[in-house]
Amino acid sequence: MEPPGDSPITHLLRPTVIPKPLTELAELLDVVGEGLGDTSIVGVTLDSRRVADGDLYAALAGAHVHGAQFAEQAAGAGAVAILTDEVGVDLIDSELGVPVLVVDDPREVLGKVSSWVYDDPSAKLKIIGVTGTDGKTTVAMLAEAALQAAGLVTGLIGTVVTRIGDRSQPAVRTTPEAPDLHALLAVMIEHGVEAVAMEVSSHALALGRVSAVAFDVAVFTNLGHDHLDFHGDQEHYFEAKASLFTPAYSRAAVVCVDDEWGERLANNASIPTATFSVLGHDDHSTEIADWTVADLDTASVGWKFRLLGPQGQYRAGCRLPGLFNVSNAVAATVAVATITGDISQAASGVAQSPGVPGRMEQVGTDTAIAALVDYAHTPDAVARAIAVGRTLADSRFGRLIVVLGCGGDRDTEKRPLMGAAAARGADVAIITDDNPRTEDPAVIRREMMAGMGRDGTVTRAETVEIGDRVAALRHAVAIARDEDVILALGKGHEATQEVNGIRTALDDRLVLGAALTGEHRD
Repeated sequence: MEPPGDSPITHLLRPTVIPKPLTELAELLDVVGEGLGDTSIVGVTLDSRRVADGDLYAALAGAHVHGAQFAEQAAGAGAVAILTDEVGVDLIDSELGVPVLVVDDPREVLGKVSSWVYDDPSAKLKIIGVTGTDGKTTVAMLAEAALQAAGLVTGLIGTVVTRIGDRSQPAVRTTPEAPDLHALLAVMIEHGVEAVAMEVSSHALALGRVSAVAFDVAVFTNLGHDHLDFHGDQEHYFEAKASLFTPAYSRAAVVCVDDEWGERLANNASIPTATFSVLGHDDHSTEIADWTVADLDTASVGWKFRLLGPQGQYRAGCRLPGLFNVSNAVAATVAVATITGDISQAASGVAQSPGVPGRMEQVGTDTAIAALVDYAHTPDAVARAIAVGRTLADSRFGRLIVVLGCGGDRDTEKRPLMGAAAARGADVAIITDDNPRTEDPAVIRREMMAGMGRDGTVTRAETVEIGDRVAALRHAVAIARDEDVILALGKGHEATQEVNGIRTALDDRLVLGAALTGEHRD
């Protein structure tokens, strides 16, 4: 979603650079290359379809094919040199006519190479990197708002949008590949950006996408059950996240210690670390955290509180409801203050932020029913969102109606856990499709519903299965009374649904909004 007044970024995000001699790159990588001559490079990419004149093409081993198989295509598009490994060099035609640099692991050095090509852009910016299972997008956007309130020209890199000052475009992935990321940072410098807030996914850390990026502050939100299909187990998932909190990446850290993983990370930190807690620990939270909260005011959709820290007490708040958003607000506030040195100003900037698309976003505000859309797609995030919905429903003396699905071709272990969370917290749980991708959606729904009575747990929820997501959302509105709360979880800001490789338009916010205004209401 593009904020009003933003102008879109429509061109390929490449900075203007001084050509770099290929001989210097060979020295940087400590490799011997043949036929380097006076070749110079002006860009780098690992996608043969995006090669431009003067590029270095990084031919990496992929899950199914090796990038070296596209070396001829890359050279034809203007690549003047190729970076690859021993396997790749054997796949490249010796008559191709462009020099080839061979290293053991091209992906491992790609960040360093990209930073060198684009003149070390991260060193010229103030960068906040946010990682964790949930909350990355919210913290990054709140931090962006606070940095702007401090008078800085900002950039944003994340799941929902890429923003350079007041220009934006939809994001392709949470964290871009290393060549695209360093090029983007260099473009930001060209447009006057001074500070950047960015999401850092566990995939990005494991795959070296943020290699050679110098972060001023690394933020840890939490660690839940997600991406185990990629990482294998929770320990490896944590290790990927924890790698950001080392001198190799970051100068300082802000860590939430409200789960065991955050406490472990803070205890083992090798960089200066500020900790925070919003839950409290036996009324002694100040003993285990540098920053805590007090006097929560939950009377309105946005919550207000006092922020307590080493320098004193500050008025703070967040326009998004829920204790987890209080945690996100504290994370953003302390991270920005680490850069600006002004905690009060940072807290004010966060409190004034209008919120985040698809994160506890209220729709149909002119109707009596309270309807919110959230991106929650992990067991922990679903439980937290439902807890907020329950608070709102109880305050209105109404029911909580939850619409929830799970994505296909992803971590299957979380499906019954998400179903269980919905069964425990909702009055009506409508199980539907998310993005089935290539899986049978009925199987996904069945796996979710298997958790809705697990271990003999007594649940409050009436369970309804409606595969068609649009029909499920309309059903939620049709059965809702004025005092009820509807939570549509899982897709958040997404505007499409993916089924068997085909994406069709489906935006929870638009569907709910139309239903609430009477277009589809029974």
